[in-house]
Amino acid sequence: MSATLTAKKLRVGLVGLGFGAEFIPIYQAHPQAEVVAICQRNQQKMAALVQQFGIAAKCYTNYEEMLADPDVDAVHINTPIGDHARHTLMALAAGKHVACTVPMATSVEDCERIVQASRDSGKVYMMMETVVYSREFLFVKELYERGELGKIQFLQASHQQDMNGWPSYWEGMPPMHYATHCVGPVLGLERKLAKAVSCVGSGRIRDELAQVYGSPFAVESCHIQLQDSDVAAQIHRSLFDTARQYRESFNVYGSLKSYEWPLVEGEEPVIHTLGKPEPEIPAWVDVPDYAHLLPESIRHFTGRGVYDADSNQHLSFTQGGGHGGSHPHLVHQFIRAVLEGHNAYPNAVESANISCVGILAHESALAGGTLMAMPAFTLVQ
Repeated sequence: MSATLTAKKLRVGLVGLGFGAEFIPIYQAHPQAEVVAICQRNQQKMAALVQQFGIAAKCYTNYEEMLADPDVDAVHINTPIGDHARHTLMALAAGKHVACTVPMATSVEDCERIVQASRDSGKVYMMMETVVYSREFLFVKELYERGELGKIQFLQASHQQDMNGWPSYWEGMPPMHYATHCVGPVLGLERKLAKAVSCVGSGRIRDELAQVYGSPFAVESCHIQLQDSDVAAQIHRSLFDTARQYRESFNVYGSLKSYEWPLVEGEEPVIHTLGKPEPEIPAWVDVPDYAHLLPESIRHFTGRGVYDADSNQHLSFTQGGGHGGSHPHLVHQFIRAVLEGHNAYPNAVESANISCVGILAHESALAGGTLMAMPAFTLVQ
């Protein structure tokens, strides 16, 4: 273990600093982290970031050069989806711990390569899935762990979003290729792996979009069988040509209580309680914030971030509502995973399983709903 790790200070390099800039001040404020490097190809944007955040770190325009820096213990990757696997494998080969935005990769083979590389290198890999650290998910998880929900009977999630206006590589993307925001919570509540998936496609997007990836579907709807469980989950996903306000929803149906996400952003979720008179079964609830789980210096980031100002907006925030205050939780969990050996969710195997649900769900939809078995990843505890 390096001197920096024994000193309980994780030295981090960040790459992909559009949306990824959101994480810079969180690492800067965390008591057990230090931003020692950033990587940005555009020198002008680099200078703007340095000024905005008062960055005293090394500035690289070449990712390989940053990976060769011995002062960098870990990298946080926020590059475009198609680069995730390559950039992750490069970092693990260079002996760096990796936090990577979703998804892990776009092929089963690359997910398998990353799991193997993480094992071979002995380095932490964590996919930075926002929903499983959102205040809503943490609220439901707390109810479950206290036994208030009873036995989990069914799980349901959705992610619907209008991707018009996003970078060109999104155009025509198969809906399930970016499904982690609805896969993560249905697997994460009981920390299960998916065993098999069956998915159907519905509707059709515009021809000019459909031809990009060879994916015609406007909506993809998938059933997931969970390993070592009698519970199943259902998720659905849309990206284009489907009228819907942005929604990342998560519903949990238990034997004693059930939780349902609001239909419209800004409304309150509903708890349904078994055994009450019919009009009293539903109750609207306020979901608390969970900043108290974090070091004091980063607690305020659950309520605001880099992209909160009207003059400084990113589509992931204007549509996604700030990701439920999840960003400081993700940073804290990653740092704990490296410095304390904490098995943060999702680890490499779980990240691969979550990502492969979407990959194989789309293959199933193209094959008319064929049942697809998940790769036999072994859960690392």
